[in-house]
Amino acid sequence: MVYSLSTATLTVAAPLGCDTSTAQGSEPARAPADTVVTGTDEEMLVLEVTRENKVVVRLPRVEVGQGITTAVAMMIAEELDARLADVHIPLADARTKGNQNTGGSDSVRSLYDPARRLAATARARLVTAAARRWRVPAWSLRTKDTQVIAPDGRTATFGSLSASAARVRRTSVSDRPKPASRHRLIGRPTNRVDGRDIVTGKATYAGDLHVAGAKPTVVARPPTLGGRPVSVDDRAARAMPGVHAVVRVPGGIAVVAETFHHAFQARDALKIKWAPGPLGSLSDTGIRSRLKAAVPALGSPPRGSKQVEGEFEFAFVSHAPMEVLTAIADVRAHRAEMWFSAQGPMGARDDIASAVGLPASAVTVHVMRGGGSFGRRLTHEAAVEAALISKAAGRPVKLMWSRNDDTRHGRMRPATHHRIRASHKDGRVVAFAHAMASVNESYGRKGGAEQAVFVRPAARPAPSDSGLYNFGRLSGDSGGVELAMPVGAWRSVDSGTMRTAEEIVVDEIADSLGVDPVAFRRTTLRSKAVRAVLDKVAEAGSWNAPLPAGHGQGVAVHEEYGSCVACLAEIDATDPRKPRVVKVVMAADVGTAVNPRGLQAQLMGTAVDGISTVLSAGLHIDRGAVREGSFADFHWARQRHAPLHFEAHIMPSTAEPGGAGELGVPAASGAVANAYARATGTRPRRFPLNF
Repeated sequence: MVYSLSTATLTVAAPLGCDTSTAQGSEPARAPADTVVTGTDEEMLVLEVTRENKVVVRLPRVEVGQGITTAVAMMIAEELDARLADVHIPLADARTKGNQNTGGSDSVRSLYDPARRLAATARARLVTAAARRWRVPAWSLRTKDTQVIAPDGRTATFGSLSASAARVRRTSVSDRPKPASRHRLIGRPTNRVDGRDIVTGKATYAGDLHVAGAKPTVVARPPTLGGRPVSVDDRAARAMPGVHAVVRVPGGIAVVAETFHHAFQARDALKIKWAPGPLGSLSDTGIRSRLKAAVPALGSPPRGSKQVEGEFEFAFVSHAPMEVLTAIADVRAHRAEMWFSAQGPMGARDDIASAVGLPASAVTVHVMRGGGSFGRRLTHEAAVEAALISKAAGRPVKLMWSRNDDTRHGRMRPATHHRIRASHKDGRVVAFAHAMASVNESYGRKGGAEQAVFVRPAARPAPSDSGLYNFGRLSGDSGGVELAMPVGAWRSVDSGTMRTAEEIVVDEIADSLGVDPVAFRRTTLRSKAVRAVLDKVAEAGSWNAPLPAGHGQGVAVHEEYGSCVACLAEIDATDPRKPRVVKVVMAADVGTAVNPRGLQAQLMGTAVDGISTVLSAGLHIDRGAVREGSFADFHWARQRHAPLHFEAHIMPSTAEPGGAGELGVPAASGAVANAYARATGTRPRRFPLNF
């Protein structure tokens, strides 16, 4: 259903959830209605055509660099026959109803139908309005470049028709979206609509925003996770120039000052005695041993079968978005106003309201674009902390978590341990078992470091997508270790470690059977689409071409979010301690690719994620403290570590869009690990390799 709003200009709205079978978490369609008198929060997409001939769609998702504003602008421009430059996609504030979450590679999938239906309805009303004005048949009119064109050459901009189109209730032409055969923009590689603003510094992030009276704020944090201040001497800090307030918050001691320079200086002048956190006696070795003990047993293999087995360890990993967490808060006695980048702004508003003792209706959350996320902005502890500081200080604040703050106290991908066993007989795999254990966040009991290991019963046959292959009987279970540490969803979530471990084992099965890894996958993959992307990378990447000594190729595949991907990586491991990925070739089938250029950029990013987390990037825990603090010691791939050659192939398709943002991480990780194994003749088991 698409609804018109009673306004002076054409404004139409559409709820999400037009196809709940493919979009997780989308809202159900509204009950039929003739008119929505005012724009309510249930209209998750609202399109307005202004008198200035601009098309404005308030987006109920957050732009964190993934290009969702460009993709939605393309959908709208396609159905309206508008110029892409005339379409503006501001981010919507937190609403009170519906689904406003950004995650699960779901944005394009959930917005594709509603956005196009919305724009198609607007176009039909604009054409009808023009036909009535000119007294000509509506079918004789056409639209192009944000205007309606008559057979005799007369033109009218959408903006000039907006007011009359707002009064149209029954259109004289179809209001259905175009068939794919008529698409001129969707499916065409397109530059980002915000690209120039980003590279020239015009794009506004929370740190760039100027809110009246909001003063720079930083927090002194404990050296260990969950530590707390025993005593604080803030006299020297308060006496320093530019300092406005020093307040205590659950995360530490906050300093509000005239500039961030003043704030950091005063923070460093605080004399604080800290009590260690609940993990003060725990380090990596203890965590790894607990994880290994928490992995459930695999059971007995089939009789007469031979086994290929492996145990795999994955370290904690920081999200490390380029833009550090920043939140502006203005908390008053009866209201609060917030500005920050949030993947779940509705939940953030509710948590902020609870923290400062206000009703949710009194809290306004303005969603800002984010400079990267990878799951980090699914949680909003920085915004809650900013609200608490603003309330305690009695003034607006601009809180910034430094890189060290987020690396040492922010969310991280949990460490995991995997145990996999593949059983083969007579040249084929007859059983595949994968059990794993993960660190789970728990602050519910005292003394987190001393908490016992527990095992969760599995809710499914296996904790993986082993059904990707014809591997006979699938089994598995999952366990966990509860620790008082901040873990969170990291790009591709569980698949990033599970699929990586499984794709390593797939290569080792092929080796055990004396079969080429690509040929083995081709004969055991269930999906034709997955075989097609595998064939594409094998051909484009010159699989098994002669390589210099110390070089190796690896492949891996993944299927998720209604999409599939394959990756071929080539590595130079002449010095096994300093490997360099020299080539990456990826191929993806995501159904209809709204913006193939944006998808290629996503795949390039996932390739760097795979290179980083497999070869070099991870976090150590030393007696309850995160050892790494910044990119100086959290070794994310730099330009000198990036592939010398990268290419991404987008498979043609007219199917509904699938998810793409997280899709490539597991395949890239698995391909890099397998390339290293073939180049060095080793069997990697612990990641990143430099640990």
